[in-house]
Amino acid sequence: MLRCTDNSIYTGITTDLERRMDEHFAQGEKCAKYTKRHKAKKLEAAWSSEDRKLASKLEYYIKHLPKNEKEDIIKHNKNITVLSEKLDIASYKRIRLKR
Repeated sequence: MLRCTDNSIYTGITTDLERRMDEHFAQGEKCAKYTKRHKAKKLEAAWSSEDRKLASKLEYYIKHLPKNEKEDIIKHNKNITVLSEKLDIASYKRIRLKR
């Protein structure tokens, strides 16, 4: 989950978090269309999963959360328990952020 300069939150998946962050922050041709229009400023939260299918499921459900629930996940360092009815949250591990 990326915080953008307009205070919006972008959610996506990647196999290489550091590389993808560099792409978003550089705003080159490999950044997402969203972060090209809404400049990324900070990595707020990230999770790891065993495979792309699980990552895509988590991305889908986070993208469909209301903004206030996304903010709760970020600000209160809550895990994704809000999604426990839809996902096996034990399949995901929150990553400690370095940025």
